Amino acid sequence: MMGNYSIPTEFILLGFTSDPELKVVLFLLFLIIYLVILVTNVGMIILIRIDPQLHLPMYFFLSHMSFCDLCYSTAISPKMLVDFFAKDKSISFTGCALQFYFVCSFIDAECLLLAVMAFDRYMAISNPLLYTVKMSIRVCYLLMAGVYMVGVVDALIHTTFTFTLSFCRSNEINHFFCDIPPLLLISCSDTHVNELVIFTVFGFIEMVTISVVLISYCYIILSVLKIHSTEGRYKTFSTCISHLTAVTILQGTMLFMYFRPSSAYSLEQDKMTSVFYTLVIPMLNPLIYSLRNKDVKQALGKLKNKICS
Repeated sequence: MMGNYSIPTEFILLGFTSDPELKVVLFLLFLIIYLVILVTNVGMIILIRIDPQLHLPMYFFLSHMSFCDLCYSTAISPKMLVDFFAKDKSISFTGCALQFYFVCSFIDAECLLLAVMAFDRYMAISNPLLYTVKMSIRVCYLLMAGVYMVGVVDALIHTTFTFTLSFCRSNEINHFFCDIPPLLLISCSDTHVNELVIFTVFGFIEMVTISVVLISYCYIILSVLKIHSTEGRYKTFSTCISHLTAVTILQGTMLFMYFRPSSAYSLEQDKMTSVFYTLVIPMLNPLIYSLRNKDVKQALGKLKNKICS
């Protein structure tokens, strides 16, 4: 059995295209996106840390969302940008495994974090008087510890199952980073167990996330309906619009990516979907929360005034 296993020393990431003109366009586009990700997410983390007005559970979780966005986009983008013009597009076997591990860890953590943020909104709206007591800093840290722990364990499971496969067909990955679907395509091992693990483990995380979000918002809607004034209802529910937007974008993309029928799988479609959840979503999240959030806009205004003065 050991003789059937081939462990390559490196993989070749084929990237997006071999067209020189298209390479320049895509490089500039993705470079701009990545710079926006760096500036907006780092800026969001710093702003939340330095402004006392934002020292609330909601923004504590938002800063960790920015951290997750920053980490998994950084695990992919620098290598992807270099590979547009590099002659050697190789990545070591260990480097490939580590890249996948970090991407998987932080994306899983962000999925669960969205569920935690929905629960936080439920606590803030349904029981505002006891909100700061029930969502104490200790509770927030425990919730975040659980989120990161699940992300780390899930990533370890997927990384172990994927990188113990035999890759005797080819070491060329038709993708811009090390992801499960293109790696399974170049494996000559039986991948049914891997597919079952993806469906079971990641499916469980998705089910928990979506269930918590739906249940939380059912209670939120019931609480909002008890408010007599239309303006009060709108103001209360408007605090959830940014979060609902982030949930819809990320969960919709992840469900399409990993739970579509195998007959509908396409490598080119897979690349475009991967760009969306690894680059576009980390760029959009800080913009969604800053443009839709009055407290964040006020904090940005105060910081701008301090800098200008």
